Amino acid sequence: MSRLAISFWDWIRLPDLPMQPATRAEARGLRRFVILLVHFGWQEALSCVFAVFIFSMLVVSHGVSFFGLPRYDFLLIACLAMQVLMVASKLETIDELKVICVFHLIGIALEMFKVQMGSWAYPEEAYTKVFNTPLYSGFMYASVASYICQAWRRMGLAITHWPSSWFVVPIGAAIYLNFFTHHWIWDVRWFLMLAVVVGFWRTRVNFTVESERFQMPLGLSFLLIGFFIWVAENIATFLGAWQYPHQGDGWRFVHTAKISSWLLLVIVSIIIVTHLKRIKLAPGARDFGELQLGLGQSLLGRNRATRPA
Repeated sequence: MSRLAISFWDWIRLPDLPMQPATRAEARGLRRFVILLVHFGWQEALSCVFAVFIFSMLVVSHGVSFFGLPRYDFLLIACLAMQVLMVASKLETIDELKVICVFHLIGIALEMFKVQMGSWAYPEEAYTKVFNTPLYSGFMYASVASYICQAWRRMGLAITHWPSSWFVVPIGAAIYLNFFTHHWIWDVRWFLMLAVVVGFWRTRVNFTVESERFQMPLGLSFLLIGFFIWVAENIATFLGAWQYPHQGDGWRFVHTAKISSWLLLVIVSIIIVTHLKRIKLAPGARDFGELQLGLGQSLLGRNRATRPA
């Protein structure tokens, strides 16, 4: 690596450098890595545009009143307007909007239940509160679906060795129901996680960065997305988007145990998005697992430069 300790300008002007072939190859490899990393980061940023917008509105509306509207009502109007803008500008497709609506309903149902159970609260007043839950809150779940849909389209995602529907559908339903039932019976999230690890052990997600094809274990992508959502959750609670019981007398970090909750939610999200896409692409298909594998192989066939990420 010491041979690569060259100035950025010299690195850009690589062809003019008097270097040995091995050093030149290493420098070119490093430059290619940085280019791929920047491109990947840019595609990820574009995929997060709706989530970034929500966080921007949380910042803008913190301690400020717009036209006399309560903050939560303003956030709902802003989210609805952003969705209209994204579809009108073709940043988002109609099918992706449908997925986002599904997730909004799933999310708002969970939010209403959790608020009633005292898991967290929305302390500010609003006209658009139902069971003490502001309707804008469902869009925070929808933003996860928006990210998945956008990343899927922008980076040409294909999943290989997707498990059978006989496993995927029940495990997804069990994960979602556990968010409700653990208030009365045992919390079985760790057993569900073990089942996910076993069931998705061979599953890989393939994606394109700058015309090059990469892959990673799907379980690792679950963990990474769940972790970054937990980071975002800390920012959101700091901005007063909602409040956990231990934050009643002042902001504190969200418990790291919440990472497991977000990880499970990400698993449910990817299961739903994957199945909706399979239904859209081949309504007559009887086995989602075979169809998913076939789609992955066909995409990989057009991008034969596949390498592990």
